Amino acid sequence: MPHDIPTADPAQTRAALENLRPDLVERYDAALPGARAAVLRRLELAIRREPLPGAVFAEMDPIELAAKLWPGTPFVAEIANSVANLALARANRVPRVLPAPGDPDGLGRIEQLATDGHPLHPCCRTRAGMTVADVLAYAPEHRPVIRLRRLRVPAERWHGTAQPVLYAHPWQAARLLRRYPWLTDAGPTRPVRPLMSLRTVAPVSGGPHIKTAVDVQMTSAVRTVSPAAVHNGPILSEALTRITADLPIDILAETEAGAVITDDGPDRRLAHLVRRAPRLGPGETAVPLGLVASDLPNIVDDPCRWLEELTAVLFGPLTTVLRRGVALEAHGQNTLVVLRDGHPVRILYRDLGGVRVDRALGLDLHGDLLTDDPVVLRTKVAAAALGTVAAQLVDGFAEHHGVEPGRLWAIVAAGLRAVPELMTEPLAVKATTAMRLAADPLDDIWTHQPNPMAVYA
Repeated sequence: MPHDIPTADPAQTRAALENLRPDLVERYDAALPGARAAVLRRLELAIRREPLPGAVFAEMDPIELAAKLWPGTPFVAEIANSVANLALARANRVPRVLPAPGDPDGLGRIEQLATDGHPLHPCCRTRAGMTVADVLAYAPEHRPVIRLRRLRVPAERWHGTAQPVLYAHPWQAARLLRRYPWLTDAGPTRPVRPLMSLRTVAPVSGGPHIKTAVDVQMTSAVRTVSPAAVHNGPILSEALTRITADLPIDILAETEAGAVITDDGPDRRLAHLVRRAPRLGPGETAVPLGLVASDLPNIVDDPCRWLEELTAVLFGPLTTVLRRGVALEAHGQNTLVVLRDGHPVRILYRDLGGVRVDRALGLDLHGDLLTDDPVVLRTKVAAAALGTVAAQLVDGFAEHHGVEPGRLWAIVAAGLRAVPELMTEPLAVKATTAMRLAADPLDDIWTHQPNPMAVYA
């Protein structure tokens, strides 16, 4: 049946909807041209600024363009799936209304308002390996409430600080139980809501968040949990909590983690992390920064004042953390702004796998997090916080509020005086399409753009 086809293209998705959600077919048809245009814009941007040999932009359907430029690659099917899932997300979206402060399910409901996914990646809505039914059942933009499966693990096959019970995403759990008969299904968790990342969930009644492994290609990577992340999470959480103690940045600590040991050691496909939930005061609401400019522009009344307040709690403090030896990858999904009466008052930072740490701090970290190169540290901060978040906010405020972009960039620049290189060096941005087409899509590839803050240095 069409709805059983993984990585469905636009036509297959439409056919599946006729069986699964006939109420969405008309809206899906109406959303499809806009979804094609949105993915084409992202692809056009990548072609113009990334190291993509032989790529010449031509105004056409993004799927046809990808097939012309990179025939025979999985990237073509991923672009097709991105178009289909973006149209489906737009067809099924609801009015953007913030829940009342104090709602324990509030953050999950806010995160499920995100429609368009990654602001720059042409694979912004790719879910390679998931059927249309899977996307409707598990993707956050369709507002599901699910239950994880608790898989009991033999003690000798467990690695990590958590008890030997694997919290598995339901899409992943069925596959794991078939392959590893020594895993025992210990039943479901309480209801949880998938957050923006799909594989990270928050209990609807409140409590710690859980990051699971899901063997699905989303944007640039298959979303598993590496043994390095299992090791690093608690160590980094303690160090970053100490480093940011006097700053308006609260670290959502990874308190415990675990992985199942298979023939290859601790297995990234059978792992999870437990993360502290945000602690909000009376009248406070937490919103991922990626939603502010694209999905929730109306929460900002005065964009210049709002950006000044955000600079005081985010861009400025990031330079302090950088001078203390840590580069936070503060992009729009893992960085939440806490609002009180609509105004930014502090930042919540989650997901520690993308940080870079000065080797001189002496932390026992695995993987590629340690460096002794200050350029590597600055690039990590600049690419996420400036090249992505600040650029998205400036573009969004210019579009929705009519503010001149230079005025907004001047506000951000004023918060970066402690690290003037962030204003003068070319602005690094991840070359997401080049990374996806590379032999190892996990290796960072950078493209550099003129820095709009250089005139304010």
